[in-house]
Amino acid sequence: MNIETLNRANPRFLTEKQVADLICQSVRTIQKWRMTGHGPAFHKFGQSVRYHQTDVLAWVEARRRAHTSQ
Repeated sequence: MNIETLNRANPRFLTEKQVADLICQSVRTIQKWRMTGHGPAFHKFGQSVRYHQTDVLAWVEARRRAHTSQ
């Protein structure tokens, strides 16, 4: 999955799996980040965890670096 695919499908909320695929991490890593507050903002709907696409893309963009010393 890539950003172009997401934009074409235009989902409002993403599952853990979709977020994990987008940022090349495991679902377990996404879950750990959620527990420690290191990952993107999320929403809870009952037992379901969902991530708003704009929150995920903003979180990714905030981690952009020009070189390794940043």
